[in-house]
Amino acid sequence: MSEETKVDRRMLEALVCPLTQATLTYDAESHELISKAARLAFPIRGGIPIMLVDEARELE
Repeated sequence: MSEETKVDRRMLEALVCPLTQATLTYDAESHELISKAARLAFPIRGGIPIMLVDEARELE
């Protein structure tokens, strides 16, 4: 089973950025949730979104 098929799309739609409370965009290619408002990318590991600011990658 691929990483993408493990992600529950309905769950992703309910999540918001923990820093800004803005909606997130799912990037299927990188398996990340993108917060444009905070300029952060939150990883999804084993189908579980890691919504910790310390774990997020800064967007350029």
